[in-house]
Amino acid sequence: MGNGMCSRKQKRIFQTLLLLTVVVGFLYGAMLYYELQTQLRKAEAVALKYQQHQESLSAQLQVVYEHRSRLEKSLQKERLEHKKAKEDFLVYKLEAQETLNKGRQDSNSRYSALNVQHQMLKSQHEELKKQHSDLEEEHRKQGEDFSRTFNDHKQKYLQLQQEKEQELSKLKGGEGSLKKQTEKGRKTEHGRSSQRRCKGGKVSSIRE
Repeated sequence: MGNGMCSRKQKRIFQTLLLLTVVVGFLYGAMLYYELQTQLRKAEAVALKYQQHQESLSAQLQVVYEHRSRLEKSLQKERLEHKKAKEDFLVYKLEAQETLNKGRQDSNSRYSALNVQHQMLKSQHEELKKQHSDLEEEHRKQGEDFSRTFNDHKQKYLQLQQEKEQELSKLKGGEGSLKKQTEKGRKTEHGRSSQRRCKGGKVSSIRE
């Protein structure tokens, strides 16, 4: 009987312990469930936050992608424009080089022509200078010859004038003598005429 009472006590103790264990387990489960719910809500909140952040990042990435796409298109356009500008520059450079070379050739040709013309003009100038010197020398000689000839002619003219004056003086002297002789002849002739008339009158008187 004593053993039966001990068994009952032990059974009650076991049942009490079991009940306590179940209660503790339930409480622990409830606390664990609450904790898990809390962590789950936190996790959901974190997940939602991360989802929103991911969506934001996705939107930002989309914007970045669109911006990158626009930049790539703009860069490609700029590359094409740069390539075209480079080609245009090369064409312009070649044309400018050709124009420059042509200009240099034209300048060299003109310079050569001008140089030849300058040499010709220089030769003509030297020739004209020599001719001018020769003409000046000839003119000087002609001047000297003219002066000499003029002096000779002047001297001859003066000599001739002197001779003519002497001849004129002689002629004037001869003319005076001639006049005197003529006057004397006239007087003589007049006397002879008078004598003749007188003789004629006498002859007439004798005849009568």
